[in-house]
Amino acid sequence: MNPYQAYVYAYPHKTAYRPLQPAPGLRDVWAGESLDALFLYLHVPFCEMRCGFCNLFTRTGAPEELTGAYLDALDRQATAALDALDGAAFSTAAFGGGTPTYFTASELERLCGIAGRFPGFGSIPLGVETSPATATTDRLAVLADHGTTRVSIGVQSFLDEEARAAVRPQKRAEVEAALDRIRAAGFPILNIDLIYGIDGQTPATWLHSLNAALTWRPEEIYLYPLYVRPLTGLGRRAQDWDDQRLTLYRLGRDHLLGEGYEQVSMRMFRLPSSDAGGTEYCCQTDGMVGLGCGARSYTSRLHYSFEYAVGAGQVRSIIDDYVRETDFTTARVGFSLDDDERRRRHLVQSLLQAAGVDLSTYRARFGSDPMDDFPADLKPFAERGWLETSEDVLRLTPEGLAYSDAIGPALFSSRVQALMASYEAR
Repeated sequence: MNPYQAYVYAYPHKTAYRPLQPAPGLRDVWAGESLDALFLYLHVPFCEMRCGFCNLFTRTGAPEELTGAYLDALDRQATAALDALDGAAFSTAAFGGGTPTYFTASELERLCGIAGRFPGFGSIPLGVETSPATATTDRLAVLADHGTTRVSIGVQSFLDEEARAAVRPQKRAEVEAALDRIRAAGFPILNIDLIYGIDGQTPATWLHSLNAALTWRPEEIYLYPLYVRPLTGLGRRAQDWDDQRLTLYRLGRDHLLGEGYEQVSMRMFRLPSSDAGGTEYCCQTDGMVGLGCGARSYTSRLHYSFEYAVGAGQVRSIIDDYVRETDFTTARVGFSLDDDERRRRHLVQSLLQAAGVDLSTYRARFGSDPMDDFPADLKPFAERGWLETSEDVLRLTPEGLAYSDAIGPALFSSRVQALMASYEAR
């Protein structure tokens, strides 16, 4: 089985979303939902450069007029969301992208001001993504002043030649200076992203990057396999390097476990003492309110967002439409979840975590057992020895976790698979 089919960070993927006709009002969408512990997510679709492996919804070179107009639109959208969420309380927040720190310090102040309109912001955990070039002292000071508890920086490799091979031109000295500034700012949690499977990377160079990252003793480390995706800078390369990536994954996993980290998922490793202040999110149990043209929002029955694209021209067009929008009172594009899809979402999002599916929680929520609900889906993994069960938990074995990017897509419903297959990449 090909172990690298797709990274499942949410179920279903946005390529399964379709226009909602008629578009439901946000008040109706959120009616009857639990509003006491929501996740607030603000999306910033701007970067200083586009990495060769990136298929995120983002554009480069945005001028000040556009970033200012984008913040204006975020503020208008916040007004509509707050109107639909009377009495809501938030327990976690995050700024993602793109690169939120593409914004200047003054623009970040305004972003925090918009987020500050939502109850709890400033006193709840806040995670922010950054990059080596934009993790400047003035920007980090704004984030620290507004209660940021976690900063995640995409390093990918500490070797300049590997960074160039991933079409991410950066110098190690720049990366190390940024890490020093982040540590000096005093954020409780530092996360470093690294990538394995880069052209020319070897076990020795992979260990070199891992040990370089460990110099800062980050509370979290994410290890990402390199993917070649359509419409990205690396998308024209074609080679099979599954064995290489698996070898590097196992090497990285074992190295971090030996350094005292615990494995949270295939990608995430965490120091056991660093639970407080994180922004780990479980979309199978919590509602999410997303602001920005690349953000998703989740209720128990509907996932919704704006149009999705990867190609630069289409992304720019969607951003331009967003900044001109004056009516944010409806959900435009999304996916409605029936009872089967709700069970499946809970299974996928839980099983791909090292902790697995808490069976008592699943039974209390759905009145059934996942092995009974999805026998045909789970049987192949049980036969491979990738599942282990007890009275309380259904979880992946260590080898099962290594195949998370194959197990996740295999658990998608036929409906979702058909929608994703018919999606035309833009």
